Parts: sequence; C-alpha cells; structure tokens
Amino acid sequence: MTVSLPMYDRPETREANAAFWRAIRSDLAIRAPGLDALPDRLRVPTDAMAHWRDPALIFSQTCGLPFRKHLHPQVVLCGTPDFALPGCPPGHYNSVLVMRRDDPRGPDDWPVMTLALNGFDSQSGWAAPFAHAQAKGVHFCTHHVTGAHRASARAVLDGAADIAALDAQTWRMMRRWDDWTAGLREAEHTEPTPGLPYITAAGRHSGHRPDPAAAFAALAPEHRATLDLRGIVALSAERYTALPLPPEPAESD
Repeated sequence: MTVSLPMYDRPETREANAAFWRAIRSDLAIRAPGLDALPDRLRVPTDAMAHWRDPALIFSQTCGLPFRKHLHPQVVLCGTPDFALPGCPPGHYNSVLVMRRDDPRGPDDWPVMTLALNGFDSQSGWAAPFAHAQAKGVHFCTHHVTGAHRASARAVLDGAADIAALDAQTWRMMRRWDDWTAGLREAEHTEPTPGLPYITAAGRHSGHRPDPAAAFAALAPEHRATLDLRGIVALSAERYTALPLPPEPAESD
C-alpha cells in the first residue's frame, strides 16, 4: 500500500501533512479494522503518474489536469481541499501570473514573452494560463519548463523567463516562507477551477476509502493553519472532466 501528499510538500509543511495522514490512518483503522497494515509515513513518489495509477494506492493528491485527462477511470475522488483563496469558491483555486516587480509589461506583450511553467501536465502551470491568454486573444509563443512552481518563479526573478504561472496556494506559501518573492509582482489571476483532488485507487471498497473530511475535523488547529486548510469539499468528478483539455506544444527548453 502506498500513500503520499506530494503537491504542497515543502520543509515547512511536512509535519502538518504527516499529521493529516495520521488522522486519515487513524480514521481508516477504526472504520476498516480488517484492512491490511497501513503505512506509517507518507512517501515521495519518484514517478507520480505510476504512483497515482498503482492499484495499491491508499491516498494521494493529484492535479486536476492529469485527473481529468488520464486518471479518473482508475481512481476515486475522495474530496478537494478548500484553502479559502481570494476570488475562488470553496474547493477551487486559480493560477497567479507573476512577473519581476520592475517589469511594466502587460498582456499585449505576452506573445513576445517567455512563460515559465512547471509542466504541460499541470492545470495551474499550463491549462489555466493557456485558457486565460486565449480569452484575451493572445498567446505565449515561448515556454520554459522548470518542473516545479517554485522553480518557475525563480526563473522569472533570475531572468530566464518573463512571466510564470503558479498555483495560487503554492504562491501563498512562497510569499510566507521565501523572502526572495518580494522581487516579484502579481500580474494577473486566472479563472477559478476545481482544486487539487485527493484520490484513492478505484478498486478499493467504499468502506476502505480515506475520508479526508473526518481527518480535517480531527486535525490540530496549528496544522490546519500551516497548510491553510479550511475544510474539505465534495466535488463531483464531472466538475473536473467538464473542463477542456489544453494543447500539448513541444517544450521550448
């Protein structure tokens, strides 16, 4: 059996994430006493897609784009975190487009700017900014793929890219803990979409599925505050799969 919480993992959140898993594990042990021994600790998957597709998956969090594009037939949605992000309904999030604080350019300049993104498999890094630019009648012709939101922001600050698309909750955590983000400014926000879903393997008996809402209720206030977690929202899988899929351009670098 495997468990992970890879999407908002950083040194400052690891103990709170571990406490969240312990609460889920404790609830499962009560509701399903015959379940095989559950892992004590979260793991960091080396191959996220293979991990999410593992029939032995007990609990993890994925991104909305891989969920609707690849995973939804193979996993069950257990709930969606609510971070009470500005301008977002419960259980939703958006992307923040950030630029260097001294860069005055706007959307009319985007076609000649390099967009830093964590990957083309990311809702907040690619699907959301693509749709946002398309709605304005512009596009980003050059992309710099970094592998992580934090690396995308750093690429802008260091001059390797002009603008970056970041998960709004990741950006909130970066502003809290990364002093260098003072050199960046928020340029635009995309439209809200359903947040990053908690999942379990599809073949798991309903009584053996994690209940993140019950775990949230048992989570200590300090851990809720560290994670900015305000609750768990029950969104249908159709809320995710109804969103259009973005194109898959060749990686620019």
